[in-house]
Amino acid sequence: IGENIQLLVDRPDGTYCFRLHRDRVYYVSEKLLKVATSVPRDSLVALGTCFGKFTKTQKFRLSVTALDFLAPYAKYKVWVKPGSEQSFLYGNHVLKSGLGRITENTAQYQGVVVYSMADVPLGFGVAAKSTQDCRKVDPMAIVVFHQADVGEYVRSEDALT
Repeated sequence: IGENIQLLVDRPDGTYCFRLHRDRVYYVSEKLLKVATSVPRDSLVALGTCFGKFTKTQKFRLSVTALDFLAPYAKYKVWVKPGSEQSFLYGNHVLKSGLGRITENTAQYQGVVVYSMADVPLGFGVAAKSTQDCRKVDPMAIVVFHQADVGEYVRSEDALT
């Protein structure tokens, strides 16, 4: 989201911040943060909305719980055709045949937000091809690597915090 991160921190309804707790990054209001200081860190399970977590190799992986906050400010977007929505929601990559639109000047390996053609955010991905390359590839080539989708609420509801 680039410079739009400022819009997440300084909101009209208060100031929000990001906090790291047990390899997870949480997005929390400062009011809730002050209340949470009375709870010992060992007893604290979660705080605010989980934006993602750091893997064992210290790479950050976005969680689908951050989608509602990040989607309105995304610079790079991909829209999938109605026939490919369900495939993406089952955890599959987006193929060229299922690609509806893509934001201009999207670079290869750029993080993108995946939308349905009705502008409903479905999840996150990584562009496997740049916008220019997408025009030339065959219909069965992968254009967006799957990272997270709203189907995880059903598939992994016990693992989401």
